[in-house]
Amino acid sequence: MKEVMMLSLSTWFEKGMTFEEYRKSMEVNRDELSRVYENVAFSNGDLQFFSDLANKKWRGIVLTADWCGDASFCVPIIQRIAEKSSMELKFLIRDENLELMDQYLTNGTARSIPIFIFIDEAGNEQKVWGPRAEKVQEFLQSLLVQLPDKEAANFKDKQQEVFAQFKERVTTDPDMWRVVIDSVITRLK
Repeated sequence: MKEVMMLSLSTWFEKGMTFEEYRKSMEVNRDELSRVYENVAFSNGDLQFFSDLANKKWRGIVLTADWCGDASFCVPIIQRIAEKSSMELKFLIRDENLELMDQYLTNGTARSIPIFIFIDEAGNEQKVWGPRAEKVQEFLQSLLVQLPDKEAANFKDKQQEVFAQFKERVTTDPDMWRVVIDSVITRLK
């Protein structure tokens, strides 16, 4: 059996795109991502936490994809947090980086994104956040329970409606953005 050499997190970081490179590469959710990026706001308490976080000199690796509804609002929020924390994020497309993705599976099985891996100057993992805040998950679950049985003729149409409703809410509602901000701050403390 051939042993696979695992890349260091610093090497993965170096492989990544900048936020602007990632945004320019987008074809599906660029408008939503940009809207959130341009409109997310922080409290004075948030800004104080971000200022203190800057002292840690962390960097971040983001596993994401343009088609991902969660990434369309989590990525720009956490990019803004990173900017306020003097933290550089680098972006990797999930399906092009499965060796890393498979180390950060949700519930040990799902390649759910976005995943944010925060590392120190030496490249050691410090914290991981993603793919979504618990309260956002609860909101999605409240929509999913409305779906008909998977065998129903209209299941696919109804599923698309639910995901469209989810995406619309999370990319336009500052209260949902606040949930993400609070979740990230709690995780990074």
